[in-house]
Amino acid sequence: MKKKINYILIASICLLLNSCGGGDSPFFEVDNTAPVIAEVTAVTTPTNDNTPNYTFSSTESGSISFEGSCSSSTTSADSGDNTITLNSLSDGTYSDCAITVSDKAANESNLLILTSFFVDSTASTLVETNAIASSTNDSTPDYTFVSSEAGTITYSGSCSSSTTTVIAGTNTITFGSLSDGTYSDCKIIVTDSIGNSVTMNISSFTVSTTPNNLTATGATGQVTLDWSAMSGVNSYTVYWDNSTGVSSSSNSITSISSDNYTHSGLDNGTIYYYKVAAVFSDNTTGPLSSEVSATTPLPAPDNLTASGANNTVTLTWNAVSGATSYTLYWDNSSGIDSSDTAITSITNDNYTHSNLDNGSTYYYKVAAVNSSGTGTLSSVASALLSADLMGSETNEGHTYALTSSTMTWNEAANAAAALGGYLTTINTRAENTWLFDKFGKYGGTNRDLWIGAKDDVSEGSWYWDNGTTSGDGGVSDNISAGSTWPDGQTKWASGEPNNAGNEDCGTIRGVNNTEKWNDLGCSSNLYGIIEIE
Repeated sequence: MKKKINYILIASICLLLNSCGGGDSPFFEVDNTAPVIAEVTAVTTPTNDNTPNYTFSSTESGSISFEGSCSSSTTSADSGDNTITLNSLSDGTYSDCAITVSDKAANESNLLILTSFFVDSTASTLVETNAIASSTNDSTPDYTFVSSEAGTITYSGSCSSSTTTVIAGTNTITFGSLSDGTYSDCKIIVTDSIGNSVTMNISSFTVSTTPNNLTATGATGQVTLDWSAMSGVNSYTVYWDNSTGVSSSSNSITSISSDNYTHSGLDNGTIYYYKVAAVFSDNTTGPLSSEVSATTPLPAPDNLTASGANNTVTLTWNAVSGATSYTLYWDNSSGIDSSDTAITSITNDNYTHSNLDNGSTYYYKVAAVNSSGTGTLSSVASALLSADLMGSETNEGHTYALTSSTMTWNEAANAAAALGGYLTTINTRAENTWLFDKFGKYGGTNRDLWIGAKDDVSEGSWYWDNGTTSGDGGVSDNISAGSTWPDGQTKWASGEPNNAGNEDCGTIRGVNNTEKWNDLGCSSNLYGIIEIE
């Protein structure tokens, strides 16, 4: 019986041992084999990625442990290839990073040391050292800067260059040809060998190789040119012609040292065309400016006169060479210009303006005309119309006329006052001569004419009826016997004034064909010279 029990116990033990050695044991498994890990893809070096990826393989799954300066949020590994992302790293060299993998039986793998790598996420530092001048006549300007790293260079905005690489240190690039204008959007971008980029704005600058704002103003016989000054210019050359389309083969005026020029000795009534170019310090000539033109106007007609009679003004002037017609401008107030009423297409050097109102003063200017346009306006002339006047004329801004009939001195003075004037006061010998020439033979008859001189208060003390004149050293007011003009010529005729028969009023003695004066009885009947300021 005892022997039978032993056999059963031995069989049971054997059965239990066989079960422990099989793979289907419900009790435990024995594992003493550690994972083997190996590097598959090292961290790129250098890299500008502060959280780089790293790939390794493991023969078993398990948990990851980190040593050295690297870590990751990934803490488990699978059997096979595993890619982990390292936690953020500062710029620098990493040669102490390592990992291990422990399987679930706590068997720790070999220590895998990551291949050393370098993190660089900092772009180059750029410093502008030689900016382009704020205004330059160089259409391919140089630009100099310092870079802390070597790399490639690209461009943004309106500027570009054939230079594509930079060195660590000083770099000078030459921009491609730039048109005239202001450049404020130009940028350079420097990228180092691992892709770190930095952008630098180039200080604003203006390229000006062509003179700007050229203007031309025509005057009699000349054209005045002006343009904007340029920096770095030795001189300017003006090109001109009598027809449009001026080029560098046109007539030229060289070595102009300022930003203006007066082209003189020109034909009046002609259109002239111009361009200007700068000559630089290397003696090269820049592009030509835009074209301008100006007309040298016909000169103003000289000696415009206006002679007024009842309802009519007769005008005469000197003819102008090259004129094909004349335009007369007129108004009832002074200050005549080309905006006033115009009488055009006058083909002679005279004009009769009729159907006018008596009692009004008419003012005139005249201009010569040809195919190039209307020339310069003349000086003003005026005439006063009145039924009580004849022969109205203008001199030195004053209007003169004769009374419409002969009358006493007092009647003539009253007629003058009624028109806002006075019997003439003669201030200069030139005025005296002009009055004699205009009125001393009016109508073809030599005439004595009343002037504003009297000595009725005190015999021999002559005075002007409208008052004294100051500021000419007594020339005007000294009109007594023996008085002279500054050139020594006497004012009175020989032997005059002589008060023969109570003669207290002065005349110009046109009846004797002389411009000198005579005293006459004030009740005599003569034409009077009226002066209106």
